[in-house]
Parts: sequence; C-alpha cells; structure tokens
Amino acid sequence: MTEDTQDNPVVFVGAGPGDPDLITVKGQQALMNADLIIYAGSLVPKAVLKWAPTETEKVNSASLNLDEIVDRIKTARDGGRQVVRLHTGDPSLYGAVFEQMAELEKHAIPYRVIPGVTAAFAAAASMGIEYTLPEVSQTLILTRMAGRTPVPEKEALASLAAHNASMAIYLSITLIEEVAAILSGAYGADSRCAIAFRVSQPEEKIVWTTLGRLAKTVQAENITHQALIIAGRVLDVSFENLVHKSKLYDKNFAHGYRK
Repeated sequence: MTEDTQDNPVVFVGAGPGDPDLITVKGQQALMNADLIIYAGSLVPKAVLKWAPTETEKVNSASLNLDEIVDRIKTARDGGRQVVRLHTGDPSLYGAVFEQMAELEKHAIPYRVIPGVTAAFAAAASMGIEYTLPEVSQTLILTRMAGRTPVPEKEALASLAAHNASMAIYLSITLIEEVAAILSGAYGADSRCAIAFRVSQPEEKIVWTTLGRLAKTVQAENITHQALIIAGRVLDVSFENLVHKSKLYDKNFAHGYRK
C-alpha cells in the first residue's frame, strides 16, 4: 500500500528536530499541499506548520488515541482530502508509525513516508562532533531506557553501553540517575557527555559535563523533557588531541578515485 502510484495516499512526514527549516523539501511540499495535517503536538513545534496554507485544517493528536486518529484520516480521505500525518524527527524512530500503517492497511488506505532529520543528528551538528571517529568508535547506538514502555531484555542500556560505542539516548531524561550510573560504569565517571535540550529550536541548550556529574547537572539545569543524552569516547576527542584520521583523505592512501 506504500506505492506512490496509489491515488491520494496518506503522507507520513518527518518534521525534523523542530527548526522548521530543517524539514526536507519533500516534507515541506507535502505540508503545502495538505488539506488536513494531524501533527504530534506534544513534540512538533507549531512553527513547523508555517509551511501549510492558512486554510489547511490542523489537528493536534496529543489527546487522540489510535482509533480516533485513524477515524479522522479515513473520514478526510473519503472526502477526497489530502492528509498529512506529521511526526517529530523521523517517523521510523520512536514514532509509533508502524501501528498506524497497520490500521491503514486494514482499511485499504494507501500511504507513503517522507523521512526526517532525527534529533541525534541535529545535536551532533550543534555540538560540532562526529559520532564515528576512526579507531575511536565506528558505531552509533540510538536507544532508550525502559520506562512505561519496556525494552527487550537483550537491549538493556547496560548491555549496549558495554560496547563503548557512541550513544544517543532518547526518552530517558526522567531516569537520569539510573542512566548516569550505568554509563559511568561503562565509560568511566570522568568521560565527557552532553545533554541536548530541544536541539535546533529557539530554546536549544547543549550542556557539557562528565558522566560522574550527569545526574546533578540535569537536575541543576532543570531539564525534564525533550532532551537527549549523548555519550561515547568520541566526546573525549578534541581538535587538539585528534590522532587517528580517516583514510579517505590520506594522501598516502590510494583508491579508485585517487592514485
């Protein structure tokens, strides 16, 4: 049901991390052509809706359950209206998008997905870091702590942190003491980390600290929501102590495009 050739598909759009200019051109065009936008109002700033015409109906889904969202989509589409379901960041990451697709499949409603920029990448841009430094870390783990939504036992934070890879931890700021204890045990209390609050938005705040002081820093800054925890060995690398560089631009390294 995801083919673009289907008539009037519902369009799932990734709104990006919050800055309305960080939505993709394709996502922007979808908003401009929408008759109804159902947006995740608890996370998607209203500023992103500036791309939609004034007359477009805009519905905040924060108070709606799955059945109510699908009913609104079905009613609008039955009336020949173009529907956009606007998600924060990228729909594929903590977006509860698959269950919506499953309901649309039941009703034989076609859909397509336009990806978006997730907060971890907006945070890296603001922080001026690379998650995958040669011989430091070549892996980025995007994860969350178990809370009201459980995680599989094999994906417990302690198990993932044991890899010492770069990590961006979502939806876990309210469990900061537990997160800090786990990460300190894996990376060391003196290892650098950062809290990225509402990245790309006017209220953006990037707070650098160490894992040993992570919990106290979050409490002192009164950060309680919409924040990522960034950890990993790459954060201990500065411009001054950068040792290992990519082979890609090494003058002594030959490849198919450079001898």
